[in-house]
Amino acid sequence: MWFVRFLTSSIGKKMVMAVTGLCLILFLCVHAAGNVTIFVGSEVFQGYAENLHSHPVIVFIFRLGLFALFLIHIGVGLLLWQEGRKEGKNRYVVNTWVTKNPYAMSTMPYTGLFILCFVLIHVFGFAVAPTHDQMISNVIDVALSNFFYVLLYLAGFAALFIHLSHGFWSMLQTVGVNHPRYNTVIAWATWVVPGGFLCFFSLIALYLLTTSTY
Repeated sequence: MWFVRFLTSSIGKKMVMAVTGLCLILFLCVHAAGNVTIFVGSEVFQGYAENLHSHPVIVFIFRLGLFALFLIHIGVGLLLWQEGRKEGKNRYVVNTWVTKNPYAMSTMPYTGLFILCFVLIHVFGFAVAPTHDQMISNVIDVALSNFFYVLLYLAGFAALFIHLSHGFWSMLQTVGVNHPRYNTVIAWATWVVPGGFLCFFSLIALYLLTTSTY
């Protein structure tokens, strides 16, 4: 089938990476929007969390879909990285205006795996380990009052920043967002988008670390 041949081709794999990457970025945007309530107060955040989890079927389907996105993104990413190593060259066409950050490009699989480890620790600590009688607002407050967990939290989003500073550009190139007139704006976006996530989630961690009563 042509669709299977397309997905197993180099451009097909890159398109899968672009689509799954975009979905994960959109999830981060939704996650950030929900976490804004932390700054309003623990009661507001707890209300948001309880309202979200009052639809268990939807939450289960959403988590399953998110898990599938992670697996596909990681699996295809590792395949592309391995193919790139075998060919001895970069799989993406790199314009001169984006060669300022070769470090992010060369460390994509390593930052990706670090992010995966962080996500597993994060999910286990906030979604799996807590008992049903524990309020999620208290669980988060306790976790982010721990200096060492906050360091891990900041390191996780620093890795995300590095990963996205190349990944966001690669996604745009794959879907054809590339024009000399807009390349400067695109170059700025590759820093602003990951930088926005890094600043926002770091602010949450530092806010709870310095204001926690635990």
